[in-house]
Amino acid sequence: MQTEALLKLVETELDDRKGLNIKTIDVRGKTSITDYMVIATGTSSRHAKSLCDYVMEKVKEQGQQPLGMEGDQSSDWILLDLGDVIVHVMTGQARELYQLEKLWSVAGDKTHG
Repeated sequence: MQTEALLKLVETELDDRKGLNIKTIDVRGKTSITDYMVIATGTSSRHAKSLCDYVMEKVKEQGQQPLGMEGDQSSDWILLDLGDVIVHVMTGQARELYQLEKLWSVAGDKTHG
């Protein structure tokens, strides 16, 4: 699956499943581990885990195998590694605490969402 198609699938699935404040950060040129980071907020730990489960299911339906997922239903932060796209779904409190957008964004960068 092409990177742009994977990114669109992730963004659409998170939106369809009621993920909040979905942001995409282009990290090409900043890190070699991925091209894009998608960050979303879940309404609870369980919702965050469910969002990643739904994304993983859709990705598998397209014939791509996720590289891994970290976190469980009691976690405030779930990470789904899809290779060229890494998905971070957090509770509002965790997102406020870790502020990944600030960490990976610098003035003049373009973020989507």
